[in-house]
Amino acid sequence: MRVRATLAILGLLPSISLASNNLTVEDRIELTRGLMSEFANVKVLLPRSKKPLDFDVNGTWDKKAWEEAAKQFGAAARNGDQIQITRIAIQDDAIVFEINGGIKSGRKWYDGIQVGVGTTNPVPHGDRTGSAGTYIALEFHKPLDPIKSAEVKKILAPIFDFDRHSATELYVDTLPPEVKQAISEKRVTVGMTHEQVLLAVGRPTHKSRETDKEGNEEEDWVFGQPPGKISFVTFHGDKVVKVKDEYAGLGTEVADPKVPR
Repeated sequence: MRVRATLAILGLLPSISLASNNLTVEDRIELTRGLMSEFANVKVLLPRSKKPLDFDVNGTWDKKAWEEAAKQFGAAARNGDQIQITRIAIQDDAIVFEINGGIKSGRKWYDGIQVGVGTTNPVPHGDRTGSAGTYIALEFHKPLDPIKSAEVKKILAPIFDFDRHSATELYVDTLPPEVKQAISEKRVTVGMTHEQVLLAVGRPTHKSRETDKEGNEEEDWVFGQPPGKISFVTFHGDKVVKVKDEYAGLGTEVADPKVPR
């Protein structure tokens, strides 16, 4: 039952789930901002698994169980591969991470979301869709006390290296200052490319494409689900032309006027 509940949470919520622990709303927001869409290099063989792989807060894990999962389902990533945290769920006594989109047990409307990447911009080696994903449950064994995302990264250090200077980071360093800042702050601005949006906020919850009256093709990416913040990002070609945020159906909109040079 816990596994099904966990996967249901990961499937429905972009980041935060309610739990009976000592974390404040501010704690949850900090954890989400600090961990959501983060990249890391894998230090061990990371198996695919429909059931979240247990990782203890003391930095240990059942290596035999992970090896058995790898034999049964294959590898989600190998030593040196780069992965991305695509969703997190904060539970009562654990934080569950969806890696590279997880494994979908059934076809859902968002399973077919794929993003074409040009050859000029780097793509994380371990960033694959659905079939190469997995789940990890960071087990605290007690109601969560206030903890920062940086502390969580240190706990995960035996399996993930969040500090290695990757090809992605080298690419980000070449971007205009305003784009680099937006990516570091995990927000989307007008003028960004598809790849830059992925680096900033990760994969969309949903995307659609249509042609306007002038014959121009528009693509919309949607991030988040109610209740809470839902962001609509509109592309013309490979460039963001509009960013709109709505909050819990209140109709409040924010259009970002910044246009990177």
